[in-house]
Amino acid sequence: MKKLEEKLKNPVWYSLNEAHNKFLIEYDGVQFYKPEINNFGAFFDSSKTKKALNEYSKISEKFFLVSENQIPIIDNEKIILEKKINGCQMILENLIEVEITEEITLLTNENIDEVYDLIWLVMPGFYQKRGFEMGKFFGIFKDNKLVAISGQRMQTNDFIEVSSVVTHPNYIRRGFEKQLISYTTKEILKEKKLPILHTNKGNKAIPLYEKLGYKLTRDMNWWLFRRK
Repeated sequence: MKKLEEKLKNPVWYSLNEAHNKFLIEYDGVQFYKPEINNFGAFFDSSKTKKALNEYSKISEKFFLVSENQIPIIDNEKIILEKKINGCQMILENLIEVEITEEITLLTNENIDEVYDLIWLVMPGFYQKRGFEMGKFFGIFKDNKLVAISGQRMQTNDFIEVSSVVTHPNYIRRGFEKQLISYTTKEILKEKKLPILHTNKGNKAIPLYEKLGYKLTRDMNWWLFRRK
């Protein structure tokens, strides 16, 4: 059995081997999520990524490979590297108590469209509607509409990732994201798993995550590809 530290070095891979195995598509040792769920992939052997990316590109126009430090090999005649996102991984070091003043609701299938619309409003591009199936989503409602959410994305038997933390532009600077991250973190701890998250290097939200008890641990790079 792999230790937690090994799983954290390749979170997409181990999520697809454990909690999210039902979403797995594999091409000769390179693993991907089903594209209607998520467009992430992972690998250990970069010599296998060329063929695998060609295959996955037949069912997904844009997609990521996620790696701590390896560089994927691609077929330049069929695949284009759109950009490399220099990311980082954070894990909960110590829980910092936050006062929850808002009513936070566990979202259900009835909220799928609202979640999708809000994420695409704030962070357009890559969230799939069935990404709602990856974990629990929590929300804050104001004026009878969903205005802030946090969700769970990658997960194994040992950790769960906090993700999809967004607030409608008309409702920012009210502390919603801080409360949602704290609430989601506690829900993960109730399952006796380690809360983690990923973000871009230099993200202005990193100090907030640190105030909530998270610490930077490693690089986690996101290679965004698209088919020609």
